[in-house]
Amino acid sequence: MRNDNVIQSIRYMLDIDDHEIAKILKLRGYKPKRGEVSAIFETQDLPEGEKGPDCSHELMGHFLDGLIYYKRGKSDKHPPRPIKTPITNNIVLKKLRVAFKLREEDMHDVLELGGFSISKPEMSALFRREGHENYRECGDQILRYFLKGLTKRIRN
Repeated sequence: MRNDNVIQSIRYMLDIDDHEIAKILKLRGYKPKRGEVSAIFETQDLPEGEKGPDCSHELMGHFLDGLIYYKRGKSDKHPPRPIKTPITNNIVLKKLRVAFKLREEDMHDVLELGGFSISKPEMSALFRREGHENYRECGDQILRYFLKGLTKRIRN
């Protein structure tokens, strides 16, 4: 899934503005350039079928880590890890799980709220390390259903 679409979904989910997005990025130590945050949301105004530039993997990584700090607080015990790029759907899913303090049952509930059902072994395969024999790549569809379900859960 495109990085800007994920950030747009999270923005809608949390009902936050550009200023709050910039604040989340700064929590992780990323200083957004003037207009960089608003450029993420310019794709919403384009005609259907036309795609604007996708935001960088580095920006997305900082945003997801900043979101964890925003929702859970910053820990002095654990120094920030370096950003791994590219940001895959599996990484997005893992970071959202941490940010919103979701356990396995919660993950299933969120996906079902979004209109998608998945078995426990399939779910755990999404969180395995890449290269593990049971690793499964998270498709765009699963991430979309997850974001939809999480939005319903948070905004209700």
